[in-house]
Amino acid sequence: MLAAVFKALAQMFSEPFRRVLFKAVALAIALLVVLVIALYRLLEWLSDNGMAYLETTLGSVAHGVLVGLGWFVAVALGVGLFAGAVLLMPAVTALVASFFADEIAELVERAHYPADPPGVALPLWRAVIEGVKTATLSIAVYLCVAPLLWFAGAGAVLFFLATAWLLGREYFELAAMRLHRVDDAKALRRIHQTTVFTAGLFIAGFVSIPILNLATPLFGTALMVHVHKRIVDGR
Repeated sequence: MLAAVFKALAQMFSEPFRRVLFKAVALAIALLVVLVIALYRLLEWLSDNGMAYLETTLGSVAHGVLVGLGWFVAVALGVGLFAGAVLLMPAVTALVASFFADEIAELVERAHYPADPPGVALPLWRAVIEGVKTATLSIAVYLCVAPLLWFAGAGAVLFFLATAWLLGREYFELAAMRLHRVDDAKALRRIHQTTVFTAGLFIAGFVSIPILNLATPLFGTALMVHVHKRIVDGR
C-alpha cells in the first residue's frame, strides 16, 4: 500500500499531471465558491427570519438583547461558512474526480503499466453520475456526523472514517470501471473492501490538508489505479 502511495505522490509532480492539476483545481474552486455562496444565502435567510420572528414575538423590550444576539449570529455565520467549506471539500473533490479520472488514470497506466491493455474511458455521463451520487451521499453522511463534531474527539474521528469510506469507494470504482463492467467493478470493491478502505484512509488524510486537498482527484485516482492493479494482478 505504501508503495502505491509513494508512486501516486511522485507522479503528481510530473509535467503531464500538472496540466490536469490546473484544470481540476480551477473546477474545484469554482464549485466550492458556488456551494459556499449557496450556503451563505441559506444561513443568512435562516438568521434574518429567526431574528425577525424573535423581535415580533418578544417586542421592543428585547431590542438590546437581540442586537447582541445579532452580533453573535454574524460571527456564527462566518464560522459556519468556514466549517461548511471544510465539510464540503471531500464532496467537491469527488465530483471533480468524475470529470478527470480517466485522463489521470490513463497517465498512470501509460507511465507504470505500459505493457498492460489500456483501460477504456467511461462515458462522461456515467462518470458524472457516479460523482454526483458520491457527492450527495457525502453531504448526507456529513450532516449526520456534523452534530458529533461538538464532541471534538469522536466527531473528528467519525468524520475522517466516513471520508475514507466514501472517497475510497468513489476513486476505486472510477479506476476499476475502466477495465470492468460497472456491476463487476462495484462487486470487486465489495470483495476487497478492507483494502479499498485502507487506501481511502490515505485519501482522507490528503483531503484534510488545506490547499493541497484541491489536488485530491489526482492523488486519489492515481492511488486507486495502483491498488486496482495490485488486487487484480497481485502486484
